[in-house]
Amino acid sequence: MGTIISALGTVLGYIMYFCYSILKNYWLSIAIFTVITRIILLPVSVWVHKNSIKMVKLQPEINFIKARYAGDGEIISEKQLELYKREKYSPMAGILPLFIQLGLLMGVVDVIYKPLKHLLHLNSDIITAFVNKTVELTGINPETGSIQLAVIEALNHLDFVPKFAEIQNQFSDIDISAIIESIQSINMNFLGFNLANVPVTTGGIYYLVPVVAGLTALLLCVVQNKIQVLQSEQGKVSQIGTTALSVGLSLYLGAFVPAGVGFYWMCGNIVAVLQILLLNAFISPKKYIDYEALEESKKALAESKAEEKSSKGNPYKIREKADYKKFFKDDEKQLVFYSEKSGFYKYFENIIDYILKNSDIVIHYVTSDPEDAIFQKNEPRIIPYYIGDKRLIPFMMKMDADMVVMTMPDLETYHIKRSYVRKDVEYVYIMHGLLSTHMVLRKGALDHYDTILCVGQHTIDEIRETEKIYNLPPKRLIPCGYSLIENLRRAYEQMPKKENSKKQILVAPSWQKDNIIESCIDDILSQILDKSFKIIIRPHPEFIKRYPAKINDFIEKYKSKVNDDFIIETDFSSNSTVFESDILISDWSNIAYEFAYATRKPVLFINTPKKVMNPEYTKLKNQPLDITLRNQVGISLNLDQLDKVYYSCEELLNSSEKYAGVIDGIVEKYVFNFGKSAEVGGKYIIDRLKEKEKEDEE
Repeated sequence: MGTIISALGTVLGYIMYFCYSILKNYWLSIAIFTVITRIILLPVSVWVHKNSIKMVKLQPEINFIKARYAGDGEIISEKQLELYKREKYSPMAGILPLFIQLGLLMGVVDVIYKPLKHLLHLNSDIITAFVNKTVELTGINPETGSIQLAVIEALNHLDFVPKFAEIQNQFSDIDISAIIESIQSINMNFLGFNLANVPVTTGGIYYLVPVVAGLTALLLCVVQNKIQVLQSEQGKVSQIGTTALSVGLSLYLGAFVPAGVGFYWMCGNIVAVLQILLLNAFISPKKYIDYEALEESKKALAESKAEEKSSKGNPYKIREKADYKKFFKDDEKQLVFYSEKSGFYKYFENIIDYILKNSDIVIHYVTSDPEDAIFQKNEPRIIPYYIGDKRLIPFMMKMDADMVVMTMPDLETYHIKRSYVRKDVEYVYIMHGLLSTHMVLRKGALDHYDTILCVGQHTIDEIRETEKIYNLPPKRLIPCGYSLIENLRRAYEQMPKKENSKKQILVAPSWQKDNIIESCIDDILSQILDKSFKIIIRPHPEFIKRYPAKINDFIEKYKSKVNDDFIIETDFSSNSTVFESDILISDWSNIAYEFAYATRKPVLFINTPKKVMNPEYTKLKNQPLDITLRNQVGISLNLDQLDKVYYSCEELLNSSEKYAGVIDGIVEKYVFNFGKSAEVGGKYIIDRLKEKEKEDEE
C-alpha cells in the first residue's frame, strides 16, 4: 500500500510542483492543483455521468423486473444481468468515483506531508540530512509522517539556521544555503492558518477547518441529492446515509490531518458542485430518461412490495414457497402437468389414469389454484404443487423435466416461457376445445410446443398448413382425440332419463365481448319466456368473474320473472342442467359443441360478433369448424333474425332424432379415437419418456 501511495504522490507531486513553480503560493497552488486534477479526470467524470444516466434510464425496466419477480432474488439477479449486458452498462461505474477520490486523497496526503520531495524536488540524501538535523535540534520522532513539515517549521527559527548550514560539510558540490532559502520561502499560511498544522493538535481557531470541510461536503451532498442524475433517484435513507458518511469523513480529514489536506478537500467539494452543474447543463439527463415511465415503475414496485409484505403469514404464500423449493429439490423429474386452475384436471384426467395404470412414472402436478382438488386426491404417484401466477414465471424458466404437459396456449409468446436451463424439455399441448385452432387462438399460440395431442384430422390439417405458411418447424402431431367429451357422453348415458313435462331450453353464452347477455338477451327472452318452455340462463363463469356489475344488473332486471320455469343459474358445480336440457342456445361458447357431442341434441346458435383471436385465420384454406358446423349441429340466426328464435326452437325440438344421427356422424368424422383417446395420449407419453430415458443413457 505504501508503494501505491508513494507512486500516486509522485504523479500528483509533479502537478503540485508545476502549480507551485508558477504561483510561488502554497494555498493557491493547492486550489489550482484541485482544479487541474478535476480537468485531467474530466473524461472519467463524463463517462460516470453517462453511465449514471444509463442506469436511471434502465431503472423502469429494473423496477418492473423486481415487481414481476418479487420474492425470487435469483431470477431478479439473472434478469438484471441480462439487462446490463444488453445495454452495456457497468454496475462498477457507480463506485468508481469513490475509488478515484480515495486514490487522489492518499496521493494528496503524500504531497502535503512531503513538500521537500514534491515542491522542491530535493533528492533523498539531502532530505535525509535535513530530517536528521531537525530530529537533532527538536527531538521530534523521525518516523512521524509530518517530518518534512517539521523541517520547514524548524527553519523558521533563526537560531536553528546556522545549525542547518552545517549540512554543507556533507555536500561539497551542492549550495546548501540556497536550499535553506528555498525551504524558508515555502509560506504555508492562509488567512492566518498554517496549513502544516493539524487542527486537533493545534486547537483554537483551527477547529474551523473541519467545520468548513464538513459544510462544503454537506453542500455537495445537497446538490447531488437534488440534481445528480443517479444520486437524486436514491431513496431518502440511502441519501441520508451517503450524506452522513461524506460529512463524517470530511470532519475527520479536517481534524486529524494537516490543514492543507482539509483545504484541498474543501476545494474539491466546491469544484465537484460546479462540475455537476456543468455536466447536467451539457449532458442533460432529461433528454435520455423517461421520467414518467420511471414514476410508473416506482408505483408498480411499491405495490409489489406492499403486496409481498401483506402476504407474509399468508398460508398460501408460505405453502407456495415450500412447494417451489420442494419441486426443484428433486432432480429426477420425468413428467410434469401444469393446470391453470382446479377445473382443468378434467382435460388430463383420463390420460393421467392411463399412465398410472400402465407405468411406474411419477406425475408432478403443478397448479396455480391453491384450492385445486388435486390436493385432495389420494394418489401417492401424483405429487401436487401450488405455484401462483407471479412465481410461475421464474418457475417455468427454471423447469427441469423431460416432458411438460399443458392446456395453456401462447407458450413463449407472453409470460410463460420454455425452460432456460434445459433445451430438451418436450412441451406437449392438450387441446381444451373440440374445434379449430386458427381463429379462436392467437397467432403463434401453438408455435413453441413440440407435440400436440390432436382432437381430429382438422387439427392436424390446420397445424400443418400453418407450419407451411409461416415456415415453422414441424411438430409431433398425435391423432389422439378428446377425452373430456367421452367423459361427458358417458356421464350423460349413465344418467337416469326422464322426459321433461315442459321442454327445457338452456341459454349458455360465451364471455367474449358482445355475447348474448350483452347484445340480445332481451330479444331472445321476449320470444321464449312465458311460453311453453322451461328456461335456464347459465352465464359463463368467466363473465360473472370479470363483469359482476353487468350480471347483477341482468339479475335485477329479471328477478320479478324468476320462477320454476325461469331460472338464472350461477352455480356451476353440476352438469345436470346441461344434460337435462332439450336444446341449448349459445353464441360462440365451446359449451355448445360439448352439449351437442355429449347429448346428441341440437343447438340454436346466435351469430353475435365472432370470437376472432387471430385476424390472419383467413390465410388458411379451410374455414374454422366453429363456423362450418353451426348449421350442421343445429340452426344459426343472425342478429336481425331474432324474431325467428321461437320457431327455430320448435323446429330443433321436433327434429331431435334427426340431429342425433347427424351429430353421431360429425363426432365420428371430426374426433379421433372416440372412447380410446386416453390410451392413445397416455401411451404416447409413456413411450416417449422411455425413448428419452434411453437417449440419456446413451
